[in-house]
Amino acid sequence: MVPCHAIWKGSDSWLNEDDWILESYQKGPGRVKAFYEHIARSAELATNDPHSLLVFSGGQTKLVSSTTEGESYLRLAQIAGILPDQTHSLPFGRATTESYAMDSYQNLLFSIARFHEFTGHFPTKITVVGYEFKRPRFMELHRTALRWPEAKFEYLGVDPEHDSGTNAVEGELQNGYLPYTQDKYGCHSTLLDKRRQRNPYSRFHPYYASSPDLIPLLDWCPGDESTLFEGPLPWDHSKIRQDT
Repeated sequence: MVPCHAIWKGSDSWLNEDDWILESYQKGPGRVKAFYEHIARSAELATNDPHSLLVFSGGQTKLVSSTTEGESYLRLAQIAGILPDQTHSLPFGRATTESYAMDSYQNLLFSIARFHEFTGHFPTKITVVGYEFKRPRFMELHRTALRWPEAKFEYLGVDPEHDSGTNAVEGELQNGYLPYTQDKYGCHSTLLDKRRQRNPYSRFHPYYASSPDLIPLLDWCPGDESTLFEGPLPWDHSKIRQDT
């Protein structure tokens, strides 16, 4: 799974900032190259694992574009030729988009739901390809919030070449990691406001219908913001072993 961060406009280039719709804090040396590296690394992993499904996750987050982040990443991968052809005439069949996530927690949860929607079953292993400085957020907070087994979860981190130092780490700590320690499901105050601001077209996911086993988790928003979901999940340990 690749958590998307911006929308590629679909031009002939993908390493120029002008070819992306970016927030001001996303501009700077190496940022869009890092986006491309996330796409390329994930494509390589999917190509080498014939049992995998590559999911680019990111919603319709920009008022100036009707394209979703996930769709733009997949289109870039196809145009750049980093996804192989299965039959030399059809697109690579093991790559898809998750087009409703508005934050990193939803990137992970909704990608699991999209995997089920696409394949008819839940994954038995997850590999996330994203920023290295966001590794703790995914490994320690989002994975734990979903009670996904640590042994079945990997994170491949790729940071911008010139922007992986103190500023990026401190920004992630203050704006990502710490807020999620206080609101694990992103459904209160600050994180909820961010989620709403990133959804200018008021889109809503279809996973109640396509992944009904996840409805209790999709609806989970505890009054005590640090309370973990305790209901049954499709990836409980016994079910993971059975499906593998």
